[in-house]
Amino acid sequence: MRKMFSFMAVSADGYHADPDGGLGWQTFGPEFADYSVEQLDEVDTLVLGRTTYTGMAAYWTGDLGADFDRRIADRMNSLAKLVVSDTLTTVAWADSPITLTSIDELARVKHAPGKDLAVLGSSTLTGALLRANLVDEVRLMVNPIILGGGSRLFAEAGTVPLELIRVRPFQSGNVLLYYRPRI
Repeated sequence: MRKMFSFMAVSADGYHADPDGGLGWQTFGPEFADYSVEQLDEVDTLVLGRTTYTGMAAYWTGDLGADFDRRIADRMNSLAKLVVSDTLTTVAWADSPITLTSIDELARVKHAPGKDLAVLGSSTLTGALLRANLVDEVRLMVNPIILGGGSRLFAEAGTVPLELIRVRPFQSGNVLLYYRPRI
């Protein structure tokens, strides 16, 4: 069975977006590019909620500039994508295979052969997947900033006990926490 993990960036006080919905406060640093490549190489499919899909599709298929690490963009644009949405009727992402799906279908995909599945961003979707016991690992990139408000991470997940399985510090001051849900 494939593993499904969730990767989320979060402020030190538990917000995944600032009060205006922005993400400009995130400070990843240069070593994050290597980590991004490592993480994307673990998977063959990205799982996205509607809001994250809309933002990422526009970003990754747009002009990223000459200084951007093409290794990340190439992986993001070539991996298969599953978008969970009750409101979208169509999805597209350049030449990438992309499909609208449901949480029930994700349970079936998890049992199919293949590499792992990554949920990038998508806090609301991750909460629903945690409630459905489909997430095997939660990766939280804690940024060294206090926002004081914004969108709370996993606000709708309910109570989910987690077990810390690994910690990875970054020179930027970020700390990546790896958790396994205790079911």
